Amino acid sequence: MKSELRQEIRWPRRQFVKVAVASLPGMVSGLSGLRAEESGKKKIKVAVVMTVFFYRSHAHVILENFLQPYLFNGKVVDPRKEFEIVSFYVDQLAVGEGGKSTDMSHAVAKEFGIPVFETINEALCLGGKDMAVDAVLMIGEHGKYPFNDKGQELYPKKQFFDEIVEVYEKSGRVAPLYCDKHLSHSWSEAKEMYDTSQRMGFGMMAGSSVPLAERRPPLKVPAGIKIVEAVSIHGGPVERYDFHGFEVLQSIVEARKGSESGVSEIHFLEGANLWKAADEGRWSVDLAATAMRAEFPDDKQTLKKMCASRFADAELYGILVRYKDGTRGTVLKIGNDGIRWNFACQVDGGSKPLATRFHVGPWNNRNLFRALSYSIQELFRQGKSPYPVERTLITTGMLEAAMESRDRKDVSLKTEQLEFAYKAQNFDAMREMGATWKIITEDMQQPKGIEAVLGK
Repeated sequence: MKSELRQEIRWPRRQFVKVAVASLPGMVSGLSGLRAEESGKKKIKVAVVMTVFFYRSHAHVILENFLQPYLFNGKVVDPRKEFEIVSFYVDQLAVGEGGKSTDMSHAVAKEFGIPVFETINEALCLGGKDMAVDAVLMIGEHGKYPFNDKGQELYPKKQFFDEIVEVYEKSGRVAPLYCDKHLSHSWSEAKEMYDTSQRMGFGMMAGSSVPLAERRPPLKVPAGIKIVEAVSIHGGPVERYDFHGFEVLQSIVEARKGSESGVSEIHFLEGANLWKAADEGRWSVDLAATAMRAEFPDDKQTLKKMCASRFADAELYGILVRYKDGTRGTVLKIGNDGIRWNFACQVDGGSKPLATRFHVGPWNNRNLFRALSYSIQELFRQGKSPYPVERTLITTGMLEAAMESRDRKDVSLKTEQLEFAYKAQNFDAMREMGATWKIITEDMQQPKGIEAVLGK
């Protein structure tokens, strides 16, 4: 696929510019370490396929953790020792207000000696005939793409995926693939992508960065425990933040007793209809209030009074999830806050609900992508995802069903297609536990470009 905004840019490859880490106070000596060539270990060559690349786009906040050292759980990770970004495919060049270019792909490609190719095929083959990379980073988020009638942005993820797979097939080999956020706006497309990865035998990972955030207070829901009900709360826009809400919910409930068995029903409710469903006992306002108190511990109001006093002018809606095994889930949008990620659940036999909020660290959600990048690198290193891609397959379907329910105005949808089972994986090693925020603090100024962020 090629946007009319695209231009081809090619620069000869050169070595990465080394960071002058010796001048950074408090850093360990020899941070830059041996290059792969010097240590005798072959680097993993990564092709990047992306929709657009501008400041604070997903391309920016993921790629900065591939091109420079970063902090994860308070320790320096230097991706340059193991990984090399060897090509870019950029579908659109970012344009801001007044037609001014906000594109970062030109400058970053030039700085780091990364060739930019006109097609996905060329990016994976480095201009040759056969695939010449070991992993593919597919970032299909942001850009100017149309919306359908249900309010879903139609990113070309499936088309990107098909072109990548075409290279795999003609080259006779495969490589692990990361797909940013949901697999597609369409369940049928997402299922085809998943089935293709299973058939061809390549590791695939997708999903949200939020489940990897530090939990405050720390929350460890024991694997195999029976969860009666769970609620996930966010404060962002419809659809794109609902996806994150589903991923937060699913990342915890998938490990419940009996493992994940699937989702049977989805219902999108707004305003009075949402409160009516609570009065009918279809979701728990008390559990939701407990989740909100993870963020506002001193607010003892009921959920309804809390919403009226704190978020009177904000849109309020909820998405009810009914699992095949009887577990109940709810995703709520409360207030307007892009870093609100609260969770609570009631376990069987437990008198007190378990609750936490997912703390993103300084700079809004930017630092979430350090843990996500760490997980992607584990995928590329091991050839398999550190947590199940089925999680994002099911949340992709949940999101599409929620938007369909919303579009049809208070219609509860049966979701037989989502009644499938999978097993959870322990992904604690991929999560930020909070040590990084002792180094990267709120008073630090975030970088405008791509540079090492290693603290004071």
